[in-house]
Order: sequence, then structure tokens, then C-alpha cells
Amino acid sequence: MKKKRYGLFPSSAEDAQRASRQKGETPAAKSPSFRLAYTDEGFLLRPELRPVRLQLELLKPELLQQEQGIEDTIAIFGSARISDPLLAGRELEAAKRAVAEQPQDQERQVRLRRAERMVANSRYYEEARRLAFLITGHCQQGENCRLVVVTGGGPGIMEAANRGAQEAGGKSIGLNIVLPFEQNANPYITPELSFQFHYFAIRKMHFLIRTRAMVAFPGGFGTLDELFETLTLIQTKKIEAFPIVLVGREFWQKVVDFSVLVEEGVISLADLDLFCLVDSADEAWAELQQKIDFPASLENRSLF
Repeated sequence: MKKKRYGLFPSSAEDAQRASRQKGETPAAKSPSFRLAYTDEGFLLRPELRPVRLQLELLKPELLQQEQGIEDTIAIFGSARISDPLLAGRELEAAKRAVAEQPQDQERQVRLRRAERMVANSRYYEEARRLAFLITGHCQQGENCRLVVVTGGGPGIMEAANRGAQEAGGKSIGLNIVLPFEQNANPYITPELSFQFHYFAIRKMHFLIRTRAMVAFPGGFGTLDELFETLTLIQTKKIEAFPIVLVGREFWQKVVDFSVLVEEGVISLADLDLFCLVDSADEAWAELQQKIDFPASLENRSLF
């Protein structure tokens, strides 16, 4: 794509190319201070440049999504540790063999119990995969539907949702973040819509800028963080309300007793209407179809 020029001035890209071709031999020309500020990585990574990095992290995904015509999304959250049934089954078999070799080993017993739970929870992988397939397939068929699935871009439930969208023949977005473990971009994200973040806050903002609905599958701290921040923003009217669907009644009712929050007076009874509980992808899709206005549009929304 040709770089835009501003009047008679050279573009920043043109000047960066010119600067890279200059072979200064003097001490002044070799000094880091002589580098163009926007090509000097060491300068951009200084603590004082955090406001600039925040802005860049906000703008890069925004501009690239605009170029790809992304207007409306459905965010799908869930654990990075819930694997597909095939992998979960293999781990269970390996855990059983390990216990058979040393039945008294406590660590192997713990591994077996964990593997059994992961097999049980692997159904959520398939439900997330199917839900993304339903959403994307529906929007592949209709001219007025522009919904694109967006996930955290990693493994587990995130992978399942990106996978389902790809299997339906559509695009999907992955909003990855740099972590010391778990978070590698899964292979099912649309490559030009695969982003990586340093700041959790900016990543979460991008989840919400275009979202028309949120679906949360069973997950840990990250999923709970994303869910409760979204509920807080809607409750306090910092963002417009949209459907929130929690998949897995037994899990959510066991993990969070919302009725106790009402009984203790820390939330209102009406706050329970901010979300609904379902058990399957088909139930979730039925809720979304009932509650989302089609066609969706972001004409009146603004990033800033």
C-alpha cells in the first residue's frame, strides 16, 4: 500500500528509509541520540514513553480492524486450560497408566483426578467451537449480519471458538497478550486479525469497542476478570448494555452464588437480569438471536 504524503513533505517511512541508508562515520552520527525517534526501539521502550505505547497499542488493532471492515463482534471467553476431547482423553489414559505403575504416588493420583475433570470439561471446547460455527455461518449467509467472533487468541476455549469460525468459512479475531505461560496464538485465528498486547487494559478495551454480545464459558481468574469488569461497566452505565451469556449452569452456580450478593445487598435484584445461564451452544445462540438487533451497526459509536 502506497504511503500517504502530506503536501510536499516526505512521509515518515521515506525518511526512515533515507536514514537507514546513511552511513555516518562520525561519533555524532553513530550515537543513539541521532536516530529518528520513531525508529529508536530503545527510546520507545523507556518508562517515560508508556503513554505513547498505550496509544500505539490502542491504535494499531483499531486501524487494522477498520481496514478489514470489522464492525461488530461477539466476544467469547473461557479457560485456556480446557482442551479438545481428543487431547483430554489422551491425557487421561496417560494418567491412568502412571497410577497403575505406582498406585501410592500422590502426585500421580492428583494428575489422574485432574485429567478426569478435564475430560468432563472438554465438552465446553466442543460447545464453544459449535457456537462460533453457528454465529459465523449465520453471518456468512446474510448480507446484513457482520458479526465476527473475537477471542483472547490463546489455547483452550479461545482456540475452540476461532476454530469454529474458521470451519464455518469466516474470519475471527484473536487478541493475544504476552504472558510467561499458556498464551500462544492458536492456529485458527485469521492471520491479519491476530494481535498481541502488552497492556491488559487496552486488550480489554478492544474486546468491548465493537462487541454486540459476550459469551463466557467456564474459566479461571482471567475469565472472571473479563466477565466482572464487563458486568461492572454495564451496571454503572459506562457502556451500553448488551447480552451476556454464561455457558455451563452447574459451573457458574457453583463458582459464583449471585443470589448471595443480592441477599447481602451488594447488588440489586435487577442486576441478575444483566446475564443469563445456558448449557449449550444451541441455547446460547438462541439467546443471542433473540437479544441482538440485526442488522448491527457501529455508525454512531466512536473509539474516542
